[in-house]
Amino acid sequence: MARFVRKGHQAEANAQVPLPVRDGVAPSYLWINETRTGGMLAFLEAHFGEVGGPSWAARLARGDVVDASGQRLQPDSHVRQGMRIWYYRELEEETPIPFEEAILFQDDHLLVVDKPHFVPMIPTGRFLRETLLVRLKRKLDLPHLTPIHRLDRETAGVVIFSHNLATRGTYQSMFQKRSIRKVYEALAPVLTGREFPFTYRSRMVDGEKFFVMKEEEGEPNSETLVELIERRGGIARYRLHPHTGRKHQLRLHLASLGVPILNDAFYPVALPCKGDDYSAPLQLLARRIGFDDPLTGEARSFESRRVLDWPAA
Repeated sequence: MARFVRKGHQAEANAQVPLPVRDGVAPSYLWINETRTGGMLAFLEAHFGEVGGPSWAARLARGDVVDASGQRLQPDSHVRQGMRIWYYRELEEETPIPFEEAILFQDDHLLVVDKPHFVPMIPTGRFLRETLLVRLKRKLDLPHLTPIHRLDRETAGVVIFSHNLATRGTYQSMFQKRSIRKVYEALAPVLTGREFPFTYRSRMVDGEKFFVMKEEEGEPNSETLVELIERRGGIARYRLHPHTGRKHQLRLHLASLGVPILNDAFYPVALPCKGDDYSAPLQLLARRIGFDDPLTGEARSFESRRVLDWPAA
């Protein structure tokens, strides 16, 4: 069986990429770890069962499937152990997402963007061109663009991209060293019985469902400072300072405190997928990111212009 590694959003970092970025979409690649008989078309049709043979036949005919040297592959090309083949991911249909990102800052190294709710960061699943990365590559003609941190599809706010290969690692190291100052805001029910501000810590691990996290007993590996900004009736606006960066950390922490973020479809209980229903965005916003620029030493801070939606009284 072939080992499949989809790296379309990072492919440009490899100096030997044999296909260019096309309409904002970087090529993906697939390593093959055993020799197969029957030819390339039969292999692709079997491996990507959800795509189908006619689509792969058309891609091969267009020259959109190549080997590591850039040689066009044919339907009868041999499938050999150790091959890496390159191709463009395609979707038959993709629903437009009716929310636009805003550019907050751009220089020779970084692009800072105010992301809307519902827009995924990178190609995944049923999203390709309606992802923030592909949209920005297409609009700004930045083939080396890649995010240096991520936001959930459901979360809005400030996110930073690198578009300079020479300095990308330097900026990425800020997140690895936790030298980034991140501030979020959330709307959730009023939390009683606590003195604000306070720090919440817990041990977070993968949940039974692959897309959620859970807490368990043990040494804490996640930490959030929680502040109360204001309250209106039974709803409060909180300022959240994550001191660690676990997946879904803020969502799980507030749910564990008994005040899940408004419109959270994952916590405390994972609800059925709402598909393309945009009527109830998660009320979580990456409000601000600050850091000392590792190249210049300059203090930088970027703030979202978006606002959270208080429920009608």
